[in-house]
Amino acid sequence: QVQFVESGGGLVQPGGSLRLSCVASGFFLDYYAIGWFRQAPGKEREGVLCISDVNGVRVYADSVKGRVTGSRDNAKNTVYLQIDSLKPEDTAVYYCAANLMRRSCSDPLITHEHSYWGQGTQVTVSS
Repeated sequence: QVQFVESGGGLVQPGGSLRLSCVASGFFLDYYAIGWFRQAPGKEREGVLCISDVNGVRVYADSVKGRVTGSRDNAKNTVYLQIDSLKPEDTAVYYCAANLMRRSCSDPLITHEHSYWGQGTQVTVSS
């Protein structure tokens, strides 16, 4: 099955950090831009950041700018999202997906261009 498998979420206190992982299964992500998205309860899916095929990172969500970094390890077929200084409003299910149409990151991030969505990983920020 061709998809991503996300992991690394959990319950964390405000101010904490998490590193989310996303492993590609059934395909190689080397030549695709990869998007990280999140969806909070009752809200639409939101683009967080994109990692280009050469590890360039573009952050889209103003609420996380300065607190997130993204990276990829093509040898491990894996991408990462590091979130620092977590806030309760960061609570969401986090997903990654591949943009099969691009190697570089679009502006804005175009959700419908992305494929191979995983089940997501739940991040809950609460004291």
